[in-house]
Amino acid sequence: MTYGAGKSVSNTASHKPRRREVLQVGWLAGVGLTLGDYFQLQSAAAESTGKAIVPTAKNVIHIYLQGGFAHMDSFDPKPDAPVEYRGILDTVQTSLPGVRFSSHMESTAKIADKITVVRSMTHTEVDHQRGEHSMFTGYRPSPALVYPSMGSVVSHELGPRGAMPPYVVVPNQGSQYLGSGYLSNAYGPFALGGDPARPNFRVRDLNLPEGVSEERFERRKSWKELVDGHFAAMESDDKLSTMNSFYGRAYDLLGSKAAKEAFSLKDESEETKKLYGMEPWGLILRPRAGASFRTARRLVEAGARFVTVTYGAWDTHAYHYRGIELQMPDLDRAFAGLITDLDQRGLLDTTLVLVTSEFGRTPRVNAGGGRDHWPRVFSIVMAGGGVRRGSIYGASDALAAEPADKPLSIEDYSTTLYHLLGIDAKKQLMSPGDRPQSIVMNGQVIRELLA
Repeated sequence: MTYGAGKSVSNTASHKPRRREVLQVGWLAGVGLTLGDYFQLQSAAAESTGKAIVPTAKNVIHIYLQGGFAHMDSFDPKPDAPVEYRGILDTVQTSLPGVRFSSHMESTAKIADKITVVRSMTHTEVDHQRGEHSMFTGYRPSPALVYPSMGSVVSHELGPRGAMPPYVVVPNQGSQYLGSGYLSNAYGPFALGGDPARPNFRVRDLNLPEGVSEERFERRKSWKELVDGHFAAMESDDKLSTMNSFYGRAYDLLGSKAAKEAFSLKDESEETKKLYGMEPWGLILRPRAGASFRTARRLVEAGARFVTVTYGAWDTHAYHYRGIELQMPDLDRAFAGLITDLDQRGLLDTTLVLVTSEFGRTPRVNAGGGRDHWPRVFSIVMAGGGVRRGSIYGASDALAAEPADKPLSIEDYSTTLYHLLGIDAKKQLMSPGDRPQSIVMNGQVIRELLA
């Protein structure tokens, strides 16, 4: 568990050019930009980052459906399409007039008036990892640089609240692109390391090692402070101060009763468990999203800013309907329960909830009874935190194959997300080699998604 400080770029309209800037201008001159143009662009960037954005979201719960979630079998069914496209599932009427979801989304259909479904998400990456990088960072993959995930950027920009880690993944970091990218590891996620649904669940590294009492723990802290003081007197090094912040945050977490309680589900009522679909499954082994989604709610209540829950395995190239039959009803009840629970507790207006996947799945069912990778159009869900309630944004065509209205790019999606959190996506962060990078490049806030 690590936290620390990092660097961002502070642009000013007039300053003495550094050698790197002179070299940059030399390159820019080759594409028709003068020194005056260069500093004018810098000044514009400074002005754009100087405007404060009033946040509507204090926290994010991001539900990541790893593998590629089938939009036409969930939030964007096509009942009038030929059977080889529409699949075998029926549809259900939602709480929004004229809007239907897949029959496996029956509980979510009842709370559709509290969420926004985007039916026109689009990018061009067919590979899992490239799709993950795009959706998690707001950047197309680059061979030269791995960009930080949105959770890491939020951790960098907003920092921790109390003893809680600002960025948490449940149960583990399901993708390498959920990490800190070019930012310091200090902004990477804290992982639970176990499934909250298991009876013997314990958060990894949250308890003192066996045989280490509170008194011994305090002695170790004092010894470390003595050694740190010795080295600090000998030299001033950013690495030393950063490492001290890592240990300080770790000690705070280990010593915080409130933080430990946030990771526990023991005091949840039976009524709340039922809301999330946590009834016993009998002898049938199925995934249990409810425990993970409830944990996410508890974590943002306790101060975590960004919680990503990885749920399910949706890469169904064969036996597609057998796979979703085992997972989608569980997801449906748990997600509807989460939205209802947040709303009842007065937390939905300040908690941004996202349901995303790296891409959708092919409109046509293949010869193996599955659906393949399809990034050209797919669905995501946004709710709370300043997002419009009871809305369908965009549309796919009659076969769920292409955007038919208001295509949503990864850049615009990411910029809108940061805007809700009060972060200017045009702000520049420093990557290795002192190279400034915009948090998101060429994105705009989609006002129609906002409340």
